[in-house]
Amino acid sequence: MIHHERSLDINATPKDIWAILSRFMHIDEFAPQVASVDALTDGATGVGSKRRCHFENGTSLVEEVTAWHDNQGYNVRLSNMPAMPMHEAHAAIAMKALSGYRTRVTWSMDYRMKYGPLGWLMGQSMMKMMMGRVLAENLSALAVKVQSNPDAQPQTA
Repeated sequence: MIHHERSLDINATPKDIWAILSRFMHIDEFAPQVASVDALTDGATGVGSKRRCHFENGTSLVEEVTAWHDNQGYNVRLSNMPAMPMHEAHAAIAMKALSGYRTRVTWSMDYRMKYGPLGWLMGQSMMKMMMGRVLAENLSALAVKVQSNPDAQPQTA
């Protein structure tokens, strides 16, 4: 599998960031490329929850939660992605509290490409560039969303 990740330090607590991320069926509220989301499961969000993300370019994919850790992050398995040149893909979002009122958020992707050695080369070049841009945009947009959340207040000493 090819691994790629991006991190961003955000001026907020993990709890403030989790208030946004834990709204799993609402990633379209901050992720720039996600036009809309269909909830594919009912009930509480956690392991087994599924959503279909529809993208601005007209494609879509399904994400299923495979690990859920309150105030820390979650992992998803991607499927139903015929427009993408990948056999399989997994994504993870993890948070680590830093000193003061800061949290490092890391968003990662692990994927295996179609098309044998040519696909692997495409995954190491074009896909890494594209994934890097998407992950960085998602993290930046998450930071903006967290900062605009009226419940996210700086902690005082």
